[in-house]
This record gives sequence, structure tokens and C-alpha cells, in this order.
Amino acid sequence: MIRLLIAASGTGGHLFPALALAEHLPDYHIEWLGVRNRLEQTLVTTHYPLHLIDVEGFQNRNPIKIIKVLFRLIKAVFQVKKIIKEHKIDMVFTTGGYIAAPAILAARLSGIKAIIHESNFIPGKVTRLLSRVCDGVALGFKETAQYLPNSETIWVSTPVRSQFYTPQLLDLPIPDNVPLIVVVGGSQGAVPINNLVRKCANSWLSEGAYIVHLTGTNDPNTQSLQHPYYLPLHFYDNMAGLLQRANLAVSRAGAGILTELAITKTPAILIPYPFAAENHQVYNAQIIGKAGAALVYHQEELTTEILKNSVLKLLRDCDELQKMANKTESLAVFNSAQQLAKMIEQMMIPRI
Repeated sequence: MIRLLIAASGTGGHLFPALALAEHLPDYHIEWLGVRNRLEQTLVTTHYPLHLIDVEGFQNRNPIKIIKVLFRLIKAVFQVKKIIKEHKIDMVFTTGGYIAAPAILAARLSGIKAIIHESNFIPGKVTRLLSRVCDGVALGFKETAQYLPNSETIWVSTPVRSQFYTPQLLDLPIPDNVPLIVVVGGSQGAVPINNLVRKCANSWLSEGAYIVHLTGTNDPNTQSLQHPYYLPLHFYDNMAGLLQRANLAVSRAGAGILTELAITKTPAILIPYPFAAENHQVYNAQIIGKAGAALVYHQEELTTEILKNSVLKLLRDCDELQKMANKTESLAVFNSAQQLAKMIEQMMIPRI
């Protein structure tokens, strides 16, 4: 049995594609690499053995802080190398982020193969630095290859979990014949979007729309708006069913949610996170916007009036929503996880 170590940590954008891949490797023994107090401790532990390492990114420019982070990285590399040896790991797969660095370096030191999946249009720092020493680089956007000229790349899009491909039932009190707006700030939530939405919500509710607002856990005003058609939730695990039912999404522009919107044919208003590394959410959103599948607004330029009226205009124009839905579907790759699984399986075939 082939033994795979998956290094995916932090946000749903890193975890969900890795979980989708794992579903398509049923004959593999999978171990998981994560970081303490992150989302993987909730999502992964019931499915796969989870190993936690102490590592973080280099966002801080303080020289002393950078040196401390570097020492932790070196320590983490040897932690992962030990895990690889003890669990007889044959290959490492990672979805990027700072956990990818010790995973890839440990794989190289251990003499085993490493594959990275980069879901964003603009590759992250770790991908740019270490993709050339990986045995394969899978891309969420075809055009990303131009930023990795020295790497072996293949476009597979971004995997989504299997439930997105079959109809899912909602356990929420939403009638079948009403428009539904879903607000998604990412797995961490988005307080600026939350505040804007609550200011606009009464106008949308007065049109007969329902709103499911995924606020995240960091918003102190979650219960500040009370209305029978407004459903604020910290988190909802049936995102497939929610997006399948939605008429419109108001969302950040992480690669994972954009892929889920495409698979479920959900039109969107995208508000990219302005502080994302390499400004990658802006570039992600522009691809969707240029295709005509979403309206894109920069957070610093978006006012309550603009958001309110943009949603109202779409709610009142079913033909336009349908056109956007059709264009959204044209961006979808329905066998992304299978392609990625095949890539890994082929990497494990010994060359004669």
C-alpha cells in the first residue's frame, strides 16, 4: 500500500482541495501534516492521523522575528523528516502555504517525491521558491504556468469535495420559491463584508429574499440583525447544498470558493480580500469577472449603496442571473480531483 503524507493547513482553501483529493485515493494510506489551532484539527482528525508541527510564515519583517521563524522552519523540516521515516511515507503532497516548505524540503532530504498544488492565479512565495524542486506542480488556473517557467506544471483546476457533484438537501428553514443570497467571507469570516451586508440586508429582505450569512467566528456583531428571513451562522458544513440552492453569492475570492461557485453554477458578487498574499484574490476574481460570471468590487471602493443596488438589480433580473450562471459553469472542471489523483498515481509508477 502506498503511503502518502498530505501537508495542508489553515484555511478551507488549503484543506478542502486536499480532502477532495484524498477521497479519490481510497487504496492509499494517508497521514496528514498540520499546525496547532488551525482548521485541520476540526476537519481532518476524524478521517486521517494528524501530525502537528510548529511553523509559521515570514510575513513579519522584523529581523529578529525572521531569524526565529527560520529556526522554527529548520526544526520543522527535521520533524517532518522523522514522520516520513517512522511512517514509511512514499510521497508528499501539499496545497501550498507555509506548511509546504518543511514538507517539500523534508521530502527532498528523505529521497521521496513531492507534488504541490497551487490553486491561486498568482502563485504564493513557497510555490515560486520550491516548485522547481518538486516532481510535479498542479495548477488551479491554466495561466499560472507563466509565473513558474522552471517547473513541470499541469493544469487540473482545483478539486472540490464529492458532495458538490450530487444534489444535497438543506436543513435550513428556506422555502423553495424564494430567492436566496448566500454571504461567504471565507473560512475565517470577513468582518468588513459582514458589516456592509447587514447595512444592505433590509433592502434585500424587503424584496422577499432570504439571506444565509456565514459570518465566521471573529465577528462580535453576529446577532445584531434580527429578521425571520436572515440566518446568521458561524459556519455551515453543507456548503454544497447551500450553493446549489443559492441564487446569488456575495463572497471573497479564494480559489476554493470560486471553484465551488463554478461547480454549482452560482452567480456571484466578489469582494477580494485586500490583504491576501501577492494580492492573489484580486487576480482570482478578475478571471471570473472577465468571463462574465461575477461582478467584482474592491473592498476599499465598495459602499453600502453600491452593494445594495447591485444585489437588487440582479435579484430583479432573472435573465441576467441565468446568463451569469451559464458562464460560471463554463469555468468548471468536473474531474479535477480525479486528474490530480491520476497525477499522483503515475508519479508512483517506477520508471523502467
